[in-house]
Amino acid sequence: MPPFPLFTFGVALLLGIIFGYLARHFFALGKHAHLELATRELELKAEEKAQKIIEKAESKAEQLERNTKEELKEREEKLRHKEERLERKEELLDTRQIDVDSQVENVRNKIDEIKNIKTQLDERATRVDSELEAVAGLTRAEAFDRIINEVKVEQAEDLAVRFQKLSLQSDDAYEERARDLLLAAVHRVGNSMPSNIMTANVEIPSDDVKGKIIGKEGRNVRAFERATGVEVLVDETPGYIVLSSFDPIRREIARVALENLIKDGRVQPAKIEEMVADAKKEVAKLVRKMGEKACFEANVPNLHPDLVTILGRLYFRTSYGQNVLNHSVEMAHIASIIAEEVGADPSVARAGALLHDIGKTVSHEVAGTHVEIGIRILEKYGVDQAVIKAMRAHHEEYPYETPESIIVQVADAISGGRPGARRDSLENYIKRLSDLESIATALKGVERAFAIAAGREIRVLVNPESLNEFETHELARTIATTIEHKLRYPGEIKVHVIRETRVISYAR
Repeated sequence: MPPFPLFTFGVALLLGIIFGYLARHFFALGKHAHLELATRELELKAEEKAQKIIEKAESKAEQLERNTKEELKEREEKLRHKEERLERKEELLDTRQIDVDSQVENVRNKIDEIKNIKTQLDERATRVDSELEAVAGLTRAEAFDRIINEVKVEQAEDLAVRFQKLSLQSDDAYEERARDLLLAAVHRVGNSMPSNIMTANVEIPSDDVKGKIIGKEGRNVRAFERATGVEVLVDETPGYIVLSSFDPIRREIARVALENLIKDGRVQPAKIEEMVADAKKEVAKLVRKMGEKACFEANVPNLHPDLVTILGRLYFRTSYGQNVLNHSVEMAHIASIIAEEVGADPSVARAGALLHDIGKTVSHEVAGTHVEIGIRILEKYGVDQAVIKAMRAHHEEYPYETPESIIVQVADAISGGRPGARRDSLENYIKRLSDLESIATALKGVERAFAIAAGREIRVLVNPESLNEFETHELARTIATTIEHKLRYPGEIKVHVIRETRVISYAR
């Protein structure tokens, strides 16, 4: 290669290197200057922002200082006003204290004056009495006794006559008042009270139904009598089936069950037992309803619900032909009237009268008189002792401890003794049937016993697991012998002991 182009290339290369270095140096210098300028701008902005913050803080500090000074000024002003008011009050209290001290001093002076005057009056009265005694020649006590004796002598006969007249008038007035009170009570509540009958009639749509009720070879009617404990008389009255039982609750359960069977149309032993179970629930509702109705009519609230249910069972009990629940409600009204007239507690008298026979609901299940049973029932349900004292003396088994106990006994006598209220023969008849059942149920192995056919037959249901065939025959003989020794009755009584075994299984 020629030397001239190489030289030229070398010079050009060197110039390019020098130019590149200078360009890079100048670029670096320009960039450094730009960075210094940006940094300076940021410093200026930061200083400006800091200045603004300082100015704002100073402004807030000044404002806070002004507010604080104003608040301190207001507080100082309030304190100054309070001090002024306190000073005025102290001045007023000082003035009042001066007035009070002055009044106290005046009162003390007046008390001293009154004491002096009283002393002078006492001295004068003593002097006057002494002068009078000297003139009369008698002391004050002697003069008083002398006057009293003269009055007694002069007016003795007149006073005796007056006392005698007043005594006669008082006796007549008390008797007339008592008679008017009892007549008013009986007149206000002495309504007719029909007693429950011994039978219930169930109307049937046609005589063909009687065949269903009887069943094949009497199977259905026997199952019905066994489940309900009543006697079914099918051919007594055309168009009706008669249910006979001395126990009104059994009779009502049988009536409801038979009506439901007739409506259902399916009469068979299993259906009979189902209907009887439903009827028992329905009658239980009726018992509760009658108890609530009696409490409402007698105005005896706030009784325990179970006690109300027990009370409702009296609707199906009679005493000498008189419905016991209606008799109790009637007694409550009579007792309330008498209590209001004589100033006793009407609420206690009403409650004692309404609950006086509650022991009769379970008297055949629990030992003791119905009064003792009633006391235990009322104590169990937390009845007030005043009510228990009022009810327990109505048969004079307990002493009369309160006026209300006497009122309950009087109300019982009025309600039971008014004309047409009771019939003794019916009560004796029911008692004989009840005793007949009690003889059977008291023996071992007996589940239930029902006196039917007006007491001419008793049906006894025994537990087949407790007694065998031989013991069943022995039981029938024992019941018959006990009846012969304990009861008096016309004709003969048939003892019918039923021992039935049922086996149930299921195919699945």
